[in-house]
Amino acid sequence: MTALTPVKQGDFSALAESYARNRPDYSASALKALTAYVGAREPGFRAADVGAGTGLWTRMVADEGIDVQAVEPCDAMREQGQAYTRGRGVGWRSGTGESTGLPTGGFHWLTMASSFHWVKQPEGLAEFHRVLRPGGYLSVLWNPRDIDASPLHREIDALIHARIPGLKRVSSGHEKTTRDWAAELVATGHFEDVVFIEARHQIAMSHERYLGAWRSVNDIQAQAGPDLFEKILKEISVLIEPLPEVIVPYRTRAWTARRANCGNASLKP
Repeated sequence: MTALTPVKQGDFSALAESYARNRPDYSASALKALTAYVGAREPGFRAADVGAGTGLWTRMVADEGIDVQAVEPCDAMREQGQAYTRGRGVGWRSGTGESTGLPTGGFHWLTMASSFHWVKQPEGLAEFHRVLRPGGYLSVLWNPRDIDASPLHREIDALIHARIPGLKRVSSGHEKTTRDWAAELVATGHFEDVVFIEARHQIAMSHERYLGAWRSVNDIQAQAGPDLFEKILKEISVLIEPLPEVIVPYRTRAWTARRANCGNASLKP
């Protein structure tokens, strides 16, 4: 039997293919609301998607006709993202939330989709402040399952926590496990005036895609270890077996803050 390879916390190299193939889109309604709020239809508007992963959110933004540049530190994820967004004018570069490599004051809107929780603070917020133009916006968003809306997903969530006692989610974006993002965004003085947007949506998945989506989750695999994680997937497979497809409810949750002036930011470098 081939030994299963452990997944390291925060390392998506081995998960990139599953991530690209199986992860769900974010809510189109949330995207529409966000682009309206940040003024994305203005002439010359430029966006940057940092921690872009395999380009799920990046492509949605690009498909709105927005000039967007993507930054992703993981080579495997970035390669998937380049393929996923091909033909849409998206530029890709290697970089992190603390050191994006983007030009100073080059963007009106900077987004982080399901990735802000990996960024070290206050370095990340200082970097985003540098990259954004005066009056620009930072949006951090997640797309967690709406567990409370589905008995099946409540059962699966309980199963996972029972099998991994003391499981700590890095962040699923769900209000029961997430950090206080509104407070964190303004903590350093680089940003202010946080606005929260939430939109519910659902996606029908084949059994294969649903299990593949679980295979793209980093923090649970890292804490479970490969053998226990495979056992958990088998138990989930039994639960969904009677269903022709798995209806997965999601809640796209986004926090958007406006770039503060230099005076405010200098108070808390």
